[in-house]
Amino acid sequence: MPVKIRLQRHGKKGKPYFWIIAADSRSKRDGKFLEKIGHYNPTTNPAQIELDVDSAVKWLQNGAQPTDTARAILSYKGALMKNHLAGGVRKGALTEEQAEAKFNEWLESKKGAIDHKKASLTEAKEKAKAEKLAAEKAVSDKRAADAAAAAAPAEEEATEEEVAATAETANEEAPATEAQTEEAPAAEEAKEDEKEA
Repeated sequence: MPVKIRLQRHGKKGKPYFWIIAADSRSKRDGKFLEKIGHYNPTTNPAQIELDVDSAVKWLQNGAQPTDTARAILSYKGALMKNHLAGGVRKGALTEEQAEAKFNEWLESKKGAIDHKKASLTEAKEKAKAEKLAAEKAVSDKRAADAAAAAAPAEEEATEEEVAATAETANEEAPATEAQTEEAPAAEEAKEDEKEA
């Protein structure tokens, strides 16, 4: 029975989620499987991968052939590396301790690379957020400046209108006072005429 290590799709439309399985190559994509050895979520950045490395190595040693995507995942998580080292131990090129030490060293370097990628993604996200905030602040400041510039001529017009209104009222009051001053001498003349009479 030819065994394949492949992905089995789960999740809803547009949000895929995969199980990593060992299955008979003749079974359907989402059909029966022999063993579930992990899961893979490609919708996150970086993708979430959980893999039982020992089960994957066991299936590889028994002749299971991974699909292209499954091979990339097994390589990423170190199952192919562990299988390679196990082959070296079987041939006598390495001892069990040396193989374990090499595998742990490889895992540490891989973990460092993954942590660096996560840090760079977080930094890029924060930088993009800061740039977006700065752009929004610039737009907000420009709007405030435009509003102030629009309000300043309106205030000048309002003060000019107030000045004009006060000038008009002063002009209206000035003829009235002139008329009163003209009436005052006429009244005084009338009083003088009455006295003479």
